[in-house]
Amino acid sequence: MITNSIRRHAVLTVAAAVALTALSGCQDSPSGTAAPTAAAPATSAAPVAGAFEPEAALANAEKTPYAANVKITTEAAGRPLSTMTGRSNFNALFTGRSEIRSSAEVPASQSLWMETVTTTDANYFRNRKAGTNWVKAPRAAGNNQADYGAYAKLLLAGGPSAKKGMENQGGIPTYHLAGHLEIDQVASVDPRTHRSMKAKGVTGFDCDQWIDSKGRTIRFEQRMNMYGIPSVNKATFTDFGPAETFAPPTEG
Repeated sequence: MITNSIRRHAVLTVAAAVALTALSGCQDSPSGTAAPTAAAPATSAAPVAGAFEPEAALANAEKTPYAANVKITTEAAGRPLSTMTGRSNFNALFTGRSEIRSSAEVPASQSLWMETVTTTDANYFRNRKAGTNWVKAPRAAGNNQADYGAYAKLLLAGGPSAKKGMENQGGIPTYHLAGHLEIDQVASVDPRTHRSMKAKGVTGFDCDQWIDSKGRTIRFEQRMNMYGIPSVNKATFTDFGPAETFAPPTEG
C-alpha cells in the first residue's frame, strides 16, 4: 500500500513537471535517464507519394515565421496524465496561447487546468480549476520554442540508422527520424533544456521525429525515465498558417 502510494505520487509529479513546461516543446522535460525507445510505427512497404530526403528538406526549410496548432500529451507508466493544446508562432520570437488539463485518470485533488498566453513582452497565467483571474509576469530569459529543425539535424548527425524512411502522418508525406541524444548535444539547440536536464543528472533521452518536405516538424516524441517511471511526451503540429499576433488576454 505504501509502495503504491509512493508510485502514484511520483506519477502525478511527472505530470506536473511536464505540464508546467509543455508549451516550450522539449524544454524543461522530466528528469531521468532515457527510457527504452518504444517500437516505432512500421513504415509502409509501399512507396509514399511525395518522397524526399530529410537533409534537403532541412537545408531548404522556409525561414518565414509561421503559426501552428500544437498538441502535447504526457504519459507515465503507460497512463495518460495530461494534454496541452494551443497555438504558437515558429521561426520567430515565441508567442502563443495554450491550455493544459489533467486526464480523467488523475484524482481530482491532484488535477490541473491552466491557461497561458505569451506575448512579445509578458506571460499571462490563470488557474481555471481554482477560478483565478489572469496574472501577468515578465517573460523569462530563454522563454522560446525548442528549435525542432536543429533537433532533426542532431538526429541525422547520428548516422544512417537515424533515417527510418518515409511515412504518412495525417495524410502528409513525412520523413521519420529517430535516435538517442546525449544531453550535451542539446546545449546549442535547446539551452534551457540542457541546463535543466543537466542539473537533474539526465544523461540523454530518445527521440522520434517526423518532418515534412518544408522541414517543419509534424510529430515529435520524447522518452525518458523520471523517478524510475518510463515517461513519454508526444507532440503534433497542425494547421500551419501565417504568423499571428497574440494579444494580452481579457477576463472571461
